[in-house]
Amino acid sequence: MTELKKNYAFIGLFGSGKTEVAINWALRLRREWPHVAIVDGDIISPYFRSRDVAEELESMGLTPVYPQGALRNGDLPVITGAARGYLERPEYKTVMDVGGEEGGIVVLGYLKPYLGDCEISMVVNVARPFSSTVDGISRALDELTRAGDLKVDYLINNPNLSVETTLDLILRGEEVLAEASSRLGIPVKFTVVPDLIEPQGLRFPVFPIRRFMRMEI
Repeated sequence: MTELKKNYAFIGLFGSGKTEVAINWALRLRREWPHVAIVDGDIISPYFRSRDVAEELESMGLTPVYPQGALRNGDLPVITGAARGYLERPEYKTVMDVGGEEGGIVVLGYLKPYLGDCEISMVVNVARPFSSTVDGISRALDELTRAGDLKVDYLINNPNLSVETTLDLILRGEEVLAEASSRLGIPVKFTVVPDLIEPQGLRFPVFPIRRFMRMEI
């Protein structure tokens, strides 16, 4: 891993898979740093939130940060005040999973004074209609960064259809992200590859992930 930042934030449209990326990035950081907090900053969607697997993440050495008590399972726009504390505590690396769409990014904008040495990445899933093209990615980037007055450091290629993700889809995502990167002037940090797919012929660094979010059948 390259030199570590103090804080990391993952943003993206609904369905981009940013929660999975944030969780796996936090676990990767934990292999190199003794204290890692993961902040559930998703105040938009009650589905696929890191707080839903908080106990599992805690057992793996992470410090989950999310609203406690009756607010844990609510869909109210609440972010715990502890988030600011972990962003500022020097002994912690902190990962923020920020809810999609403008409302969620406003939260990150609100915390901007406390982000410090922070790397912000936009997770892109080309299997979603609003981010399947370079034009769509450009519009999403503009909307998200303008809402929170933020600058994105990296794009992350995360083309996925949950368990139906294929290598062909991942390769198509790389083609789209390569063009988007060139047009927007933002480098691609890595391509996400689920642990059951053998990465072959990829142009970007590979980031293997384990899936934590489980779809109910």
